[in-house]
Amino acid sequence: MLESVKITRSQSEIRQALAGLVGKTDATADEIRSMEVLDSEYRQNETRYRAALITEDGERRTAGAELETRAGKEWNALVAAFELRQVALHLDEGRSLSGQTGEVVTELRSRGGYRGTPVPLMALERRNTVASGTPNPMLTMPIIDRLFPDSVAARMGAQMISIDSGLVEYPVTTSSVSAGWAATEAGSVAGPTAYAVTDRAMTPNNTLGIRMAVSRRALLQSGPALEDAIRRDMAGAMQQALDRAIFLGAGASGEPLGVMTTPATYGITATAVGAGATWAAFRAAVVRFMIANAAGAPGAVRLLIRPEVYGRMDNTLITSTAVSEWDRMTANVPVENIAMSANALAAPSANNTSALLTTNAGGVAPIFVGTWGAVDLIRDPYSDAASGGLRLTALTTADVTVARGAQLEILTGVSVA
Repeated sequence: MLESVKITRSQSEIRQALAGLVGKTDATADEIRSMEVLDSEYRQNETRYRAALITEDGERRTAGAELETRAGKEWNALVAAFELRQVALHLDEGRSLSGQTGEVVTELRSRGGYRGTPVPLMALERRNTVASGTPNPMLTMPIIDRLFPDSVAARMGAQMISIDSGLVEYPVTTSSVSAGWAATEAGSVAGPTAYAVTDRAMTPNNTLGIRMAVSRRALLQSGPALEDAIRRDMAGAMQQALDRAIFLGAGASGEPLGVMTTPATYGITATAVGAGATWAAFRAAVVRFMIANAAGAPGAVRLLIRPEVYGRMDNTLITSTAVSEWDRMTANVPVENIAMSANALAAPSANNTSALLTTNAGGVAPIFVGTWGAVDLIRDPYSDAASGGLRLTALTTADVTVARGAQLEILTGVSVA
């Protein structure tokens, strides 16, 4: 019980005792002394009551802060214990879901409709020791995974947004409101200038899917190891396809529109270099960022290039020195801000390729990637019924948008010859 509540009850009892004594016209000396004692105790309790309220207010604030983050922590703990093997057995044999896995699936179903069994995307992102070989009852060997490229979108500052349902819009200021001085003592200042915004919307029109066939033998032999293998394979395949769509998506045939496909749609400046890959070409783009107030220093810029660009720059030495063009660039742009990918950028054409520069300005990410709900895992009970196999389809819906085109710049015609 709170101390303030205890004091309040004590005060109520003192008032009740005083009420009985004050009404007497012929109070004895003992009763008068009792009234004095009760009155003194009442005044002391008032001081204690105020002190208790101050102390409990601090405790309430601390508890409130904990409650604000408790839901997220509890959800992360549940997802960390999510077992994909239970989902596979549920789809294949009809086995009921239990424990944290059942709680997660129930919570996801309460937030949206799924034809199959919902699987949180965070559960697919768990990483475990990679193994080699197919496990069997005699000797359990690790499973060798496929090779997938590293995530480029995260390294380029893209922000992942989880959306329950509906559309999401980001209003971006597009007006040119400027300040002005009054020319005379009675003169007016500049304006008024209209304050305008443009909405950048993300819509659930693009669905990415993976289909996997698991044989009955693999289900019986691999056991829990199969869960980790399927989890890693799904996560890698989705990451590869989503990374490519973020930058090179066609905007048609079910793909979202990538930032490199039609830069003008997002208001992104595309500058033709028409020369070899050098630090001078990238430095010019960094300077344009700084002039536009998008970046405060070269270290705030992120750079996406093809591996061929690295090869060309590292092989090009400054005259009469042992310093390469790559050394010059990494001396200004941190190495951790440079991403090299053959998946997110198109292959060179006629020895020319493109590069992308981004920056995080004012806490706003250069690229927004929205995903709707969790991964919807659906079982096909008919295609492999004759062999007792399990066929799974994983679906996720995503979209891409750019809030401010000034935070991105594309360089074309970068020669790697």
